Amino acid sequence: MTEHLQILLETAKKVVLTPEQKEEQRRSFAYGNTKIENPRITREMVDRAADELGKPQEESPRRSE
Repeated sequence: MTEHLQILLETAKKVVLTPEQKEEQRRSFAYGNTKIENPRITREMVDRAADELGKPQEESPRRSE
């Protein structure tokens, strides 16, 4: 791994997403994974389902292992 790439990875590890950014990432992940299995899935369908399910519970802090 190049030194430049290592620096970028270490910098990325320190990024803290806002709740809005986390929600956007969650929906994007759900869309991408379901789209693979069913090409008829739309972003609107994912958004509607996410809205119906409500916000996810507060995440517990990750433990170092």
